[in-house]
Amino acid sequence: MTTMILGNARVLDTRGGKILDRRHILIEDGRITAVSETRPATEAAWIDVGGRVVMPGLIDAHVHVTAATADMASMRHWSPAYVTAHAAQELEATLLRGFTTVRDATGADWGLAKAVDEGLLVGPRLFFCGHALSPTGGHGDMRSSGDDGRGYSWLTPDLGWICDGVSEVRRACREEIRRGAHHIKLMVSGGVASPTDRIDSLQFSEEEVRAAVEEAENANLYVMVHAYTARAINRSLRCGVRSVEHGNLLDESSVELLLEKDAFLVPTLSTYQALADEGIAAGLPQESYRKVFDVLDAGKRALEMAYRGGVNLVYGTDLLGTMRRRQLDEFSIRGEIMPAIDVLRAATCNAADLLCRSGELGEVIAGAQADLLVLEGDPLADLNVMTEAETNLRLIMKGGVIYKNSLT
Repeated sequence: MTTMILGNARVLDTRGGKILDRRHILIEDGRITAVSETRPATEAAWIDVGGRVVMPGLIDAHVHVTAATADMASMRHWSPAYVTAHAAQELEATLLRGFTTVRDATGADWGLAKAVDEGLLVGPRLFFCGHALSPTGGHGDMRSSGDDGRGYSWLTPDLGWICDGVSEVRRACREEIRRGAHHIKLMVSGGVASPTDRIDSLQFSEEEVRAAVEEAENANLYVMVHAYTARAINRSLRCGVRSVEHGNLLDESSVELLLEKDAFLVPTLSTYQALADEGIAAGLPQESYRKVFDVLDAGKRALEMAYRGGVNLVYGTDLLGTMRRRQLDEFSIRGEIMPAIDVLRAATCNAADLLCRSGELGEVIAGAQADLLVLEGDPLADLNVMTEAETNLRLIMKGGVIYKNSLT
């Protein structure tokens, strides 16, 4: 059993929203066993953090670790080995940005998660859904208008199951659950990256959505939905989904339903700015690039509305290809609208609540995983501390294992 102490720390209490001075963190076998004002009387490796802030590892609840290009349709023809090679690089880069846990929102599978767990790949703890469920012509259908479907598999290599009708939805859910999915994802409205649907289209019937929710709940899991419009969001919430992704075109009725159902909203504002800035260069097709501007400015208005309404907000980015290097930009964007502590909560304890891992992730408390960051600077005083990982992240630890240490 490995035992160590991070001493002389200022601990960020994410629930309480304050800094706890002069703390010592005892770590045993990958978990925090004590956070105390006095040094634990035990034999342990000692790391003096010199009064710096220690906070829980970050959680990004909407990533695509396999999406090595913004041209999602082209990935239908990629070798799985080639995809994995790209994913391995991105997983390590994500961890070194301070994200010790991520929730993949389509593409990653049990193999990648197992490889990370076993140390074959370096990366954050990985929660995955496998493939999203999409109706024909929906956001998960990457065929062009001229593709008649010959030679097209129901299970596209990267993005989604194409399923129509309640029975096909149930089968697809059961297949992903059999493969170890931590959650089920549905495409219930149009999207940017898909070639043939409109942003405001409504996808899947109410019966199909309810069937997916039932199958997920039967396995003690939950459903997340890709949804932009209030119509798509509200219908999904009434059907029992737990997590709404994006939500750029929500309205006050959506805020009320999110509160009523105690559901979570995962805005992904950084991806729209990145797509507007460099989407074409990153491989986004022209027809998709034009759709970015239907949701770009609306996203900030939606976040402000949801924050004022008291919605459970979680950090997500949804970045693709080379744009994933901008994963920390979400802090700056949200910091224009929300206080620093609430942005930090979205990336820590709120995200842990969404993942059903309260008390295990997102907090520096006894019993939690030893996922810890040592910062140069105080993120409560200046949220921009979070955006310069190379400079300001002095130590990165996941499960008690140190992946970066520039303290000495």
